[in-house]
Amino acid sequence: MERIINPARVAAVLAGALCLLSLVGGRFDPAAAQPITTSAEALISPLPPTTTGARARAYLFRGALGPFFSRGIDRLTEKLQDAGITANVYEFTICRLIAEQAIKEYRENPAPIVLIGHSMGGFCAVKFAEILEAEGIRAALVVAIDPAHVTPDVPLNVDRFINIFLSKSVLGGGDVKPKPGYQGHYASFDLSLHDEVSHINIEKLDTVQQQLVTKVLQLAAAKVEGGTVPIRCLVPAKADIDLWDSGMAVFARPGDSLQSIASAYRVPLWSVMQINKGADRTALVPGERVVVPRHLEPLVEASAPQSAKH
Repeated sequence: MERIINPARVAAVLAGALCLLSLVGGRFDPAAAQPITTSAEALISPLPPTTTGARARAYLFRGALGPFFSRGIDRLTEKLQDAGITANVYEFTICRLIAEQAIKEYRENPAPIVLIGHSMGGFCAVKFAEILEAEGIRAALVVAIDPAHVTPDVPLNVDRFINIFLSKSVLGGGDVKPKPGYQGHYASFDLSLHDEVSHINIEKLDTVQQQLVTKVLQLAAAKVEGGTVPIRCLVPAKADIDLWDSGMAVFARPGDSLQSIASAYRVPLWSVMQINKGADRTALVPGERVVVPRHLEPLVEASAPQSAKH
């Protein structure tokens, strides 16, 4: 069925595009129209006991000209809604307004907060988390999908952060890193070697959307534990896009190699080699620390259970 274009909405979107141009020039920040006062020492309160088992609320944001170029975010929102998640999609230009609304909703009825955005919407998702940080509220999961280069570092109140980006992208390409002292789960995936992926279809990838829905559904049960290890991956061209949550440290036994450890934890060898700075496949020294990627909870799409506990 042909979509009817609303002229007023087009005008609003074009206004958002002008905001983007101003932002690139360093003159305008749509998420920071009011000053944000926060610091690394800000008191971040954990979710109250009343949120135990609570279903998450998801706030999703399109990029500039989003109704035309971020339609995958709309489909992801629908998938979350079909899975029973309270989810809504917005333009990035009203980021602060929606953040204020979310804070009010959280105060009235606490529930895990999920923030997902594409392009400038990814920028918004991280700025949104900063606004929550200033209010002492945690973000359970933040996902940036090829966010803008101007996207700030991940604030300390984010429990799980996933960046899916194209390092060679002009419109996106934000290589978002965690702030010093960050202790949550962090994973960064550069898909620039996947020639079939571009800035205008990266948020539409079905394999990515299905994994994100699963992760949101897991939030009520997933435990955020200490000792997390951030991971960064340049996903090979022919490799599956597996969105791990973070890394964990394991220790080599006599005769172990990166190949044997990758096989034991059912992860691809390339990921273990990248995360451990390209070490070769020769035998490791017993007791040597090796980082392997992990899911906090097994993905429902997995054909067989993981043999190792992550």
